[in-house]
Amino acid sequence: MSQHEATLASTGPGLDHWLMRVAEGDRDAFEALYRASASRLLGICVRVLHDRDEAEDALQEAFVRVWRKAGQFDAARAGAATWLATVARNTAIDRIRARPNVQLAPVELVEAMPDDADTPVEASARADDRARLDACFATLEPRRRGLIRAAFYDGSTYEELAQRAGSPLGSVKSWIRRGLLQLRVCLEQ
Repeated sequence: MSQHEATLASTGPGLDHWLMRVAEGDRDAFEALYRASASRLLGICVRVLHDRDEAEDALQEAFVRVWRKAGQFDAARAGAATWLATVARNTAIDRIRARPNVQLAPVELVEAMPDDADTPVEASARADDRARLDACFATLEPRRRGLIRAAFYDGSTYEELAQRAGSPLGSVKSWIRRGLLQLRVCLEQ
């Protein structure tokens, strides 16, 4: 993933925006949507199908459906994450139903299955935290913001950043440290 893509995925438009652009046939938005949601949707497919290979096939089918049916997405009815999860889950269930002579697990086992999905309260708190972080990030000067993104989202080393910025290593470290301190102060308010 390029630095631009990492920045777009971490701070750019959300799933709702990308999904609406996919409905317009935007392939770049489809790629961004895939990168942002595929791992979570694969987890849903694996949980339903209990087979990684089949779950990967189901995920591919789900994204074909997303491409074809993105125009049916209605942000007023559900968020994009919910809509995508429903498409993935239904695709996986369709694969189970298509199997001949399927032996389904007893319903009692459902409660024993781990569910690591966020509760609505956790999801809301995570969204609030993300919004606060985005707002605080926007208050940083562009140079500090870019260096922090490159260091923490792209995994660039301080030495690489110093070379790219054409600045001394100590200055780059100081800019990043000051930026992180500004973020902390902003987040604690």
